[in-house]
Amino acid sequence: MSAIKIRKFGRVGFDITDMGFGAAPIGNFLRPISEEETAAMINRAWDAGMRYYDTAPYYGHGLSELRLGHYLRWRPRDEFVVSSKVGRVLKAARRKDIDFTPWVNGAPFKCRFDYSYDGTMRSFEDSLQRLGLEHIDILFIHDADVFTHGAEMQKVYFKQAMDGCYRALIELREQGLVKAIGVGVNNWEVMLDFMKAGDFDTLLVAGRYTLLEQEALNDLLPLCERRGTGIVIGGGFNGGILATGAVPGAKWNYAPAPEPIMQKVKKIEAVCARHKVPLPAAALQFLLAHPAVASHVPGTRNVEQMNQNIALVSHPIPPAFWQELKHEKLLREDAPVPKA
Repeated sequence: MSAIKIRKFGRVGFDITDMGFGAAPIGNFLRPISEEETAAMINRAWDAGMRYYDTAPYYGHGLSELRLGHYLRWRPRDEFVVSSKVGRVLKAARRKDIDFTPWVNGAPFKCRFDYSYDGTMRSFEDSLQRLGLEHIDILFIHDADVFTHGAEMQKVYFKQAMDGCYRALIELREQGLVKAIGVGVNNWEVMLDFMKAGDFDTLLVAGRYTLLEQEALNDLLPLCERRGTGIVIGGGFNGGILATGAVPGAKWNYAPAPEPIMQKVKKIEAVCARHKVPLPAAALQFLLAHPAVASHVPGTRNVEQMNQNIALVSHPIPPAFWQELKHEKLLREDAPVPKA
C-alpha cells in the first residue's frame, strides 16, 4: 500500500496527493543538482504516487520550471497537479551580469519583483512557456511578506499585490485558466492579512506550522477551516533542524538555530527516543493531522532523501508520543495530532 494518499483540495473540487514534490532544490538551491538526479527524483516521485508538483519562477531563475516541465511533459496532464507562483518577472540576461544568490548556475534570467496586474499576467504566460504545459492548476502570490521585504516595504508590496496580482488571479480563475489561487509567504500574520482582504482558495504555509511552531492555530487555521481553504505546507522541517536534530550547525529558517530553538528540539528528541520515533517522522506526520492541511511538499536533493521521506510518513507513532509532547508543553494542547 502506498504511503502517499489522495485528499480533497479544500473547496475547489479537485484532488491532490498528501505529499508533493517540492521543486525548489532542482533550481540549484545553494548547490547544483545534476540533470540525472533531477530526472531520477521526479521519476521516483511519480512512481511513488506523488501527483502534486510545486515550483516557482524564482527557483533557479526559471531553472526549476524548465526542469520540472521537461520531465512531466509526456505524463497524462489530467493525472497531476502543478502549482507555480507570481510576484516576480524574469528577463533574459548574460550569466555574468546575474546575481543568482541563493541559487547556483540558474537559468539565464534576471529576477525582479513585480506585483502589478500586467506583471502577474506576464509571469503566468512565461511560466506556461517554461513548463511547456497547457495550464497551471494553482497560482500563489509569492513572498509578499515581512521575511522577504522588511516590515515597511511589505506594506507597499501587500497593497500592490492586492491591487495587481489579486485582480489578475481572479480573472484567471474566472476564465478557467487556473483552478485555484492563493498566497505563499513566510509569515502567518501576512497570510491572515491576505485572507481578510481577499477570496483565496489556498495558502502555501512556509515553515510557520510545524512541530516547533503552532501560532497559526490562533486565528489563521481556524479561518481556513471555516472557508474551506486548502493548506499546503512547505518547510515542514523548519529549514533543517527537524530533519537533522539539534546537531552543531543545525539550521532553523535556513540560518543557524538560536539556542532556545536548539534546547526545545533537544527536549523533543528526548521524547522521540523514549518512544522510538524518528524526529523527522514526527515532524512530517504532524503536518497532515490538521483538517485544513491538504498536502505538504518537502524538498529533497536526491532519491535517497525522497525515499526516506516516503518511509517516514508511514513510520508507526504511538498515541502516547503525542500525549507526552503535550504533557511536557512541547506541543500545543489544541494542536491536532495523527490518529492511531
